[in-house]
Amino acid sequence: MIHDDRIATRRVAAELEEPAERAGQLAEKLGLRPYPVNYWVVTHEEMNELIAYDGFQTRYPHWRWGMKYDRQRKQDTFGMGKAFEIVNNDNPCHAFLQESNTPADQKAVITHVEAHADFFRNNQWFGRFAGEREDPDAAAMLEQHAETVGEYAADPEIDRGEVERLIDAVLCVEDTIDQHRALAAERGDDAEIDEEIADIEERLDRLGLSTEVRDQVFDEEWVDEQREGEGLAEPRPDVLSYLREHGKRFDDEEGKAVDREPWMDDVIEILRREAYYFAPQKMTKVMNEGWASFHESLMMGDERFAGDDEFLTYADHMSRVLDSSGLNPYSLGLAIWQYVENSANRREVVDRLLRVEGVTWRNFHDVVDFETVADLLEPDPEIAGLTADSLDRLDPDDPRVDADALARAREGDLDVDAYPWAVLTYEGLCERHFSLAKPANRGFLERIDRTELERRARYMFDDERYPDVESALADVDYGAGWERMREVRESHNDVTFIDEFLTEEFVVEGNYFTYEYSEAAEGYRVASTDPDDVKRKLLLRFTNFGKPTIAAYDGNYANRGELLLGHRYNGVALDLEQAKQTLERVFELWGRPVNLATVVTEYDDHELEVARRRGREPTGEETAIRLRYDGDSVERHALEPELAERIAADDVDYDTKPDEWLA
Repeated sequence: MIHDDRIATRRVAAELEEPAERAGQLAEKLGLRPYPVNYWVVTHEEMNELIAYDGFQTRYPHWRWGMKYDRQRKQDTFGMGKAFEIVNNDNPCHAFLQESNTPADQKAVITHVEAHADFFRNNQWFGRFAGEREDPDAAAMLEQHAETVGEYAADPEIDRGEVERLIDAVLCVEDTIDQHRALAAERGDDAEIDEEIADIEERLDRLGLSTEVRDQVFDEEWVDEQREGEGLAEPRPDVLSYLREHGKRFDDEEGKAVDREPWMDDVIEILRREAYYFAPQKMTKVMNEGWASFHESLMMGDERFAGDDEFLTYADHMSRVLDSSGLNPYSLGLAIWQYVENSANRREVVDRLLRVEGVTWRNFHDVVDFETVADLLEPDPEIAGLTADSLDRLDPDDPRVDADALARAREGDLDVDAYPWAVLTYEGLCERHFSLAKPANRGFLERIDRTELERRARYMFDDERYPDVESALADVDYGAGWERMREVRESHNDVTFIDEFLTEEFVVEGNYFTYEYSEAAEGYRVASTDPDDVKRKLLLRFTNFGKPTIAAYDGNYANRGELLLGHRYNGVALDLEQAKQTLERVFELWGRPVNLATVVTEYDDHELEVARRRGREPTGEETAIRLRYDGDSVERHALEPELAERIAADDVDYDTKPDEWLA
C-alpha cells in the first residue's frame, strides 16, 4: 500500500499503487511469503534523514544521527552513492521510496523490497531477535527508547552531557554482544552462578560434612564475590551485558568507583537491545541483499516487470548496483544464490539421468549429450512465450495454469501482455524460469565432477528406471532450485552461507582472489587465487560483523577488581591506537582500570628494509601483550603465557585483512 498525504508527492504515490500491488502478487506466485509492506514516497532530504536513522522516523537524541545525515548528504551530492530506498525489519515493513526516482527505479526497488520483506519474515536469525513476540514491533520499540532517553536528556537533575558521554561509550562497544544467542533467551551470569552454587551445595550434602567445615569452604563472602562477577570460568562474549551487570562509574570527587545511577543502567540496556535488534541485518547482509537482488532481477528482467520503455533504465540501475567497488554484498550474494539454485537443479537433473538405462557415474560425461539435455529442459513454448494471443491454447486444467486468472484474462479483465505471470501457477513459473535452461548456465550441468557423480550414484538402487533421456527429463522437478534456496534462506547467516557454498567450483568459475597489505611494497596486492584462501578471508570478513572478537575474561583481574578483556586473536592484529581509545570508553562503563589482552606483530627495521630491497614479505614476530588503562594513561605489559593461549582463536591463521576489519 502506498502512503502519502502531501500534494507534491501524491501523484507519484498514485502511479505506484498498481506496481506495488502487482509486485506483491508476483512475489507470492514465486513462492515468497513476505511481511505486508507499507510504501511511503519521501523527498530527497527526508530520505537522507531516514538513512541516518537506520530506516526509522524516531531515534534517541544523539549527535551520531547528524553525523550520519551529513555523510549521506555528501555522498549523494558528490555522486558517491545514491539511495533508491530503505526498508526496515518490522511487521508490517515500512519501505521509503525517493520521490525523484524514475518509474523504472521505483519498480526495481519495490520488487527488491518484497524480497527483503520475505527474508525478514522467514530467516531464523531475524526470528531469534524478535523477542518474546512472534513478530517484531521495531518501530514501537525504538520510539519508546527514544522517548525514554529523551526524558533523561531533558531531566534538569541529569546533565545532558553525561547522557551523551554514556551513549558514546556504549556505542563504542555496541557490537560486543553474543550474536549467536537471542536476547530473550539470555539468562545472565546470576542464573548461571546460582546453578553452580546449587551444584556445589548438593555435592557437599553428599559428603556429609559438618556445618563448621561447610562454612569454612563455602561462606557467604565467597557467594557474594561470585555474584559480583569477580571471576569468569568461561569468557563472556556479550561484553556489553557484562558491563551492564557489573560495571560502575568513576566518581572524580570521591576518587573511586561508585554504583551507577538507575538511568545509566536503563540507557545501557536500551542500547544493548537495539544492538541485538540490528544484529541479524549485519549477520545476513550478503544473503539478504543477494536474495533481494535475485528476485528483483527475476521480476524486473525475466518477467519484464519493467516495461519496454523502462528496461534500459532498469538495466543501468542494476549494473551500477552490482558493479560498485569493494566487497559488494549485492553482487557476491546474487552470485552465491545463483550457484545454490544451479547446484540444486543440477542435482535434480543428474539424479534423473543416472537412472537412465546405460548411464552410470563412470560413463556420464561420455554418453550424455548435453546439448540435447539442454534442449529438452527448455520450458514449454506456450509457457515460455505466453501472450494475450496464446491464451486460447492454454488448458485451465493444466497444473501450470491459474484457471481463475486465465478466465479473467480471456474476459479482458487482466492485461496478460503486461503481466503474463498472472495466469501461471508456481509450477508454471518454476518451469518458465528453470535456471539450467538459460543460455548463461548451459555449461553448468557438464561441469559436474566424477566425485560428485559417484556420491550421487552410491545409494541409487533404482538406477534403470527410465528407458531414455527424454522420459527421465520429463520427470524433472523444475522447482528443486527455488525450494533449496528457500531452505537455505531460512536457516543460514553470512558466515555459514559462505562456508557451505563458496566451493572450489564457485571460486574458479567466478575468478575470485584475495588481496593483502604488503609491508615490503607498502600497499595492497593480489595474494592468492586458492579457493581455501578466498573462503578463509571472506569468513574472517563476516565473522562477528567483520569486527575483532572481544570477550570479557575476568572481572577481578589480578584480584584488584580490574576488567580483563581478551581479543580472540586469529592472525589479524588490532589497530592499537583505536584499541587504546576504546579502553578509555570502556573505563567509563567499568569505573575501574581495564585491560585488553591481544597479540601484535612487530617488524625489525633492518628486516623491513632488506625485504623491500629483495621484493619479499618480512617475517614479523608475534608478541602477546596486555594494554591497561587506569583512567589517566595506557600502559603496555607482557601477557602471561596462559592468557596468550586462552585468547588464541582456533583454526584461523590467515594474516591479512583490509582496513575495514580493524577496530
